Amino acid sequence: MKTKIIETVENYQKIIIHRHVRPDPDALGSQAGLAYLIKEHYPDKDIYVVGDEEPSLQFIVKMDEVTDDIFKDALIIICDTANVERISDDRYITGHKIIKIDHHPNEDPYGDILWVDTRASSVSEMIYELYEEWHDLKGMEMTVDAARCLFAGIVGDTGRFRYPNTTERTFRYVSELIKQPFSPIELYEPMERKSLQDARLQGYILNNFQFLEHGVGAINLTHALLQEYEVSPSDASRLVNTFANVEGLKAWVFFVEEPDQLIRVRLRSKGPTINGLAQQFNGGGHPLAAGASVHSWKETEDVLAKLQEICRNA
Repeated sequence: MKTKIIETVENYQKIIIHRHVRPDPDALGSQAGLAYLIKEHYPDKDIYVVGDEEPSLQFIVKMDEVTDDIFKDALIIICDTANVERISDDRYITGHKIIKIDHHPNEDPYGDILWVDTRASSVSEMIYELYEEWHDLKGMEMTVDAARCLFAGIVGDTGRFRYPNTTERTFRYVSELIKQPFSPIELYEPMERKSLQDARLQGYILNNFQFLEHGVGAINLTHALLQEYEVSPSDASRLVNTFANVEGLKAWVFFVEEPDQLIRVRLRSKGPTINGLAQQFNGGGHPLAAGASVHSWKETEDVLAKLQEICRNA
């Protein structure tokens, strides 16, 4: 499959790389890392990265401005996006061919070429693996910008190498990436930075989260509360691990209300499998990290009851 992706890239002049909405470091790192590699090896090709801008992560990469006509006859590559509903910039459908590169369970097998590896810690790790194949076949060389982006993506999705998805392969790839002359410290600082508003909301979360039976934690973050703390729903969602280290906690959930009253469900676990629960509520994800959405606070009670049942049986 990697060879097929390489051959397909070589056959297109225009390549537009997408990722999921509300991007995290892996979405942006894999997207930009792949773009930098292709640009360096094929300088005559037109390479673009598109999607909604995330101000707090612009230190990784900023999106290109792409007009509608550029999508015609373009190869579309979509990174780190399990289903079509989460693809950022729906103009992808006007491209000529679609490649899906992802590490989530392949519940929505969209695209003409699919490379899905659920064993990978991140799609950034997969892009490094693709680079190795490219290097062996075509002599592709790693670049400083590509290494910086892929490193950021791997660090983000492994929780600084603390999550169970971190493997020997992860450390091997990272050991190669840091040979490039970029500063990991200069990446860590903005990745860990919090605004004053975020810090104060974090204090509220620690003071008000519920610790329920069977090791379940939960917090409700209403739209009114987020307005009071002047924090956006996406910024609030990034605080999902605020009480992750509380002793006895097995799994936890953040309910984050959007301005349109849709409630985002952020699920995390230290062992019990939770992506099946997310699938029951318009979502999905990894066994230990998943997301969903509900349309009322009444529905959040159903999610919470099912999560308690999962942890009781774990």
